[in-house]
Amino acid sequence: MNGLVLFGSPGSGKGTQAKLLEQCLRIPHVSTGDMLRAKGAAAGSVVVATMEAGALVSDEVVNQMVEDRLSREDAARGFILDGYPRTRAQAEHLCCWFDQRGIRELVIHLSVDYNVIIARLTGRRQCPVCGSLYNIVSQPPRVDELCDRDGQRLVVRDDDRESVIRERLDAYERQTRPVLDYLNAAGRRVYSVDASQGSPEEVFQKIRQALETHDRKENVG
Repeated sequence: MNGLVLFGSPGSGKGTQAKLLEQCLRIPHVSTGDMLRAKGAAAGSVVVATMEAGALVSDEVVNQMVEDRLSREDAARGFILDGYPRTRAQAEHLCCWFDQRGIRELVIHLSVDYNVIIARLTGRRQCPVCGSLYNIVSQPPRVDELCDRDGQRLVVRDDDRESVIRERLDAYERQTRPVLDYLNAAGRRVYSVDASQGSPEEVFQKIRQALETHDRKENVG
């Protein structure tokens, strides 16, 4: 079984690329952000409030949630992790979990300039009814600020406001960027992809090239 980990700062396009990879590879896209929002809605406001403040949810909560999800039958052939690990403790836990189960991992690091990220995220809008996502710059609705599907006025999610975005990027620098250093030092398979420029489809082709390079090396090895 293979585990594909998409790594990068908030706004680097992990979610978009994970969905494209899910369609291509036919393995589940596991988004910790989506799971945490669902968990927060079910369990109360603490998890949601933590995310909206730009802070990280505790390692213990996230580790257990990811383990439970990856243990389901649909992930037996492989999976795509989006948004995890985000701390060194999570990375150590995940690597140990992989090793115990004989899972071969591949980390794709999406590298994006922070100014590009801020422009991307502050432009995001969501329909409060159907959940459809838009971007007023790169993927605008047909009618300004209105959902294409149901005509509802689009809203800015709290965690897409600029002040929160900057907090998330600061948290990434302090806690998450060192995870990449740890994975490299631990000899894990890490490929860096420039995701600052180009359409999502163009970035996806870069990722596919990285996967093909990895497969060739695996076959030679």
